[in-house]
Amino acid sequence: MYLTIKETAEYLSYPEAYVESLIQQKKIRAIHDGKQCLVYKEQFNSHLKQMEKYKELVEEILNEPIPEDRDIKDED
Repeated sequence: MYLTIKETAEYLSYPEAYVESLIQQKKIRAIHDGKQCLVYKEQFNSHLKQMEKYKELVEEILNEPIPEDRDIKDED
C-alpha cells in the first residue's frame, strides 16, 4: 500500500516537512508518479517492530526492583 506524504506524516506522527526532508535525504524510499510522491507503507514495519521491542525492554528495566545493598549492616 502506498501513502502520500501527508498520510505518511500522520502514520509516523511527524510533520510533513520532516517526512519530505527524510525523502530528500533518501532515508525514506519514495516514488514520484508525476503528480505526487508516494511512500510504500511496508518499509516501516521492521522499524516499528524494533521500536516496540525497545519500548518493552525499557519498561521492563524501569519496573525491575532495585536490589538491596549487601554492604548495609543492621545496627540492632
